[in-house]
Amino acid sequence: MASQDWFDKDFYAILGVSKDASDADIKKAYRKLARKYHPDQNPGDAAAESKFKEISEAHSVLSDPEERKEYDAVRAMGQGARFTAPGAGGAGGFEDVFGGMFGGPGGRGTRYTTQQGAGQYDDLLSGLFGGGRFGQPTGGYGGFGGPTRGRDVTASTTLDFVTATKGDRITLQTAEGREITVNVPAGVADGQKIRLRGKGHPSPDGGEAGDIVLTVKVRKHPVFERDGLNLRVNVPVTFVEAALGATIQVPTLGGDPVKLRVAPGTPSGRVLRVKGRGVETKKGTGDLLAVVQVAVPSHLSKEAEEKLREFAALLPDENPREDLLAKARGH
Repeated sequence: MASQDWFDKDFYAILGVSKDASDADIKKAYRKLARKYHPDQNPGDAAAESKFKEISEAHSVLSDPEERKEYDAVRAMGQGARFTAPGAGGAGGFEDVFGGMFGGPGGRGTRYTTQQGAGQYDDLLSGLFGGGRFGQPTGGYGGFGGPTRGRDVTASTTLDFVTATKGDRITLQTAEGREITVNVPAGVADGQKIRLRGKGHPSPDGGEAGDIVLTVKVRKHPVFERDGLNLRVNVPVTFVEAALGATIQVPTLGGDPVKLRVAPGTPSGRVLRVKGRGVETKKGTGDLLAVVQVAVPSHLSKEAEEKLREFAALLPDENPREDLLAKARGH
């Protein structure tokens, strides 16, 4: 970091803490602001990215006891001082800052040496300007704090239902035409984000590359749908099967059908469970939920209609909606 930044920026104000804040207070304030302005939480927001860099810069200085001590000293002695390039309007420049430190107006004619040698002031300037002799850059944001991490990239991809459920290894192409391989974990849900470490923009100064934050969209399946780790499927049964009971076949995702027993008198909407035939992930395995749907015939022959009327005459005289109507009237 250039020392001028230390004069211009109030790192305490940036983090919203007092000048006598403890290390714990500084850390707490930084974490709160970092969560709010992190680029992952504000994709494409240049203002948030700039704010995140600013609070990271402030935290880097104030969280280091030595850096904080030097920062406080510089701020205390240099209120109103400015660095100007040689010939940029006046004879000030660095002399304006260090003249007051070593005596003499603007420091003119002062030799910055001691009986122990000139190295002491090299050390002082090194601390102010970032590590090397007289401000030699050390990399990172503004020349401070190590190499800069590359920017993250946001992207999206659409997966078919089976790939998202079972997991697979796929190849994607970036906007720059670069191919990357992605291991899709089993059980990825629609809208879920996958972070691809080191696949984003490279660092401008040899640091760690950014990530790709990949949002997954999952195509709907014509038969199955996700219910957490379970798979849900609607299974039609005839009126006779539901009334008298039957053994039926139920499809599974990517496997052979399984047989299920439908008990006599099974109503529409009842859920039959097949253990362990849902989504299989590292966190666990779900079940297959077969939802019974009683299919009503839409076309009856005249003979079938007559038989059905005879059957209806044999049934008890009861209204299956009586309880529903009573509850509605009571509320």
